[in-house]
Amino acid sequence: MRKIIKHPFCLTILGIAFFVVLFFLFYVLWTPGADIKDGRYDLHHNGIWIQHGWLGDAEWFVRNQKQDRIPFFRDSTHIQEFASQFHKHHITDIFPHLCPTLKNGRIPSVDHKQTELFLEKFEGFRVIPWVGGVLNKHIFPGDPKWRKNFRESILDLLRTHQKFQGVHINIEPWPSGNQDIVTLLEEVRKILPKGKIISVAAFPPPTFWQPTKGTHWDEAYFREIAKHVDQMVVMMYDTSINYRKFYQHLMASWTKEVLGWTQGTAALLGVPSYSDEGVVYHNPDVENLSNSLRGIYAGLSRYKKIPSNYQGIALYCEWEMDEPEWQYLRKHFLKP
Repeated sequence: MRKIIKHPFCLTILGIAFFVVLFFLFYVLWTPGADIKDGRYDLHHNGIWIQHGWLGDAEWFVRNQKQDRIPFFRDSTHIQEFASQFHKHHITDIFPHLCPTLKNGRIPSVDHKQTELFLEKFEGFRVIPWVGGVLNKHIFPGDPKWRKNFRESILDLLRTHQKFQGVHINIEPWPSGNQDIVTLLEEVRKILPKGKIISVAAFPPPTFWQPTKGTHWDEAYFREIAKHVDQMVVMMYDTSINYRKFYQHLMASWTKEVLGWTQGTAALLGVPSYSDEGVVYHNPDVENLSNSLRGIYAGLSRYKKIPSNYQGIALYCEWEMDEPEWQYLRKHFLKP
């Protein structure tokens, strides 16, 4: 028996088994996240991405074969209830979908009557249209003519509906280091009416779990973008992680990095409340409100004082939030 144990192959197997057991025990005992219910990180200034139908014109409903949905979005009482729901959950920044940008650079048209009704019902909120699209399909920032059409259509929208508080730009993918998009941001800044803001759907820092270059920004580029905008809404999901505790740990690390790299620019931490089926980049059992908030809490708890640029969280997305998720938000995030 003594001779068998000394065999190199047996020793290798025993060594592997030892490390597997050790790793399992470490994972079981490891608590990278935290569950905080006193609302200390709710500053009553959170955000949410919402559907195209709330502002979209009739042609959008026809193109997307959603004519039967028009009454849902156009009902005045329903819009008011919608606003009350957000107010109840301390959401102030609303990003209504106006994507994708046309290939010539013009952003999609809105239904003007509906838009004014929506803005009336959402008095006291910051409604910031969500514009953009897929790089090199809808978005061509290297083309001066395209950039001109893009910024002028934004200006037209903000002049026509003056209650909009600015523009929220979302380009995917957005490769780290892309200077054409920096130029685009600079040009949009120059034409914005006084008091309007530039918000961007920002990409998180690089991670071992997802090496895709077009969906993560290194520190230098993150800081550069922060200098050109007023708000960074960081999309802290689509990580390809399939283990809850690893996702919590990543969220904690990203929280610390994001708040450090934004250099004083307001930051909303984007959290997932959706279920994309059959994709490798998102596991809803892992990437959800519970695990994302636990990770954010762990990251924020490392500070003696909450960083001044931390604004709150942003929910992605309105159309997939259900009542259990709203309840979870009330119990595990909102200030009582």
